[in-house]
Amino acid sequence: MFILSDQPSIANQFLAELRDMLTQQDRMRFRKNLERLGELLAYEVSKTLSYQTKEVQSPLQSVQMELPVDQVVLVAVLRAALPFYQGFLNSFDQAESGFIGAFRQEDGGEIGVNLGYHASPRLDNKVLILIDPMLATGTSCVTALNTLLEHGTPKAIHIVAAFAAPEGVEYLSHHLNLSYSLWLGTLDEKLNSKSYIVPGLGDAGDLAFGEKL
Repeated sequence: MFILSDQPSIANQFLAELRDMLTQQDRMRFRKNLERLGELLAYEVSKTLSYQTKEVQSPLQSVQMELPVDQVVLVAVLRAALPFYQGFLNSFDQAESGFIGAFRQEDGGEIGVNLGYHASPRLDNKVLILIDPMLATGTSCVTALNTLLEHGTPKAIHIVAAFAAPEGVEYLSHHLNLSYSLWLGTLDEKLNSKSYIVPGLGDAGDLAFGEKL
């Protein structure tokens, strides 16, 4: 498990602004900070890809460079992930993309997940990056991933979240019987009684796009 905030960096500024109630009032800045975190985490994930030496011709002479060769598929969990996903797309600009529409459903006090929409390219032998800014209970992540695997067997699976709760991390470890890597912006303290991450930041989708009915 990689946690970006474990080492002090400019990422902490973006994380702080995402949490701050006053800064959150600037919806455009909120989205931009999620995008920036996506770019930083995409850079870290890129270090795990396969590379191949290729010759590049500059105006002065040719040079040998190590360039990535893996096919990457980015999958965003709608709607909150869109700005975060954009950061990954800025970095992996030739990647294919998929989308999962996941939302909470509460029934008798039990919190479940409804996948109202999903679309994905074939995943066989590709690097899958599942992108969701909030890893709370972990149920939506596991449900989304199990749905995506109907489209093939990836070469590698990366799960990325900006904010995570320990309960969500533990849920993944107990319910995913496959190899995956977990990349976090930061790991928070806990979930509250409503399964929101504490201290967290609130509802990322509402802060990015406005409150939903």
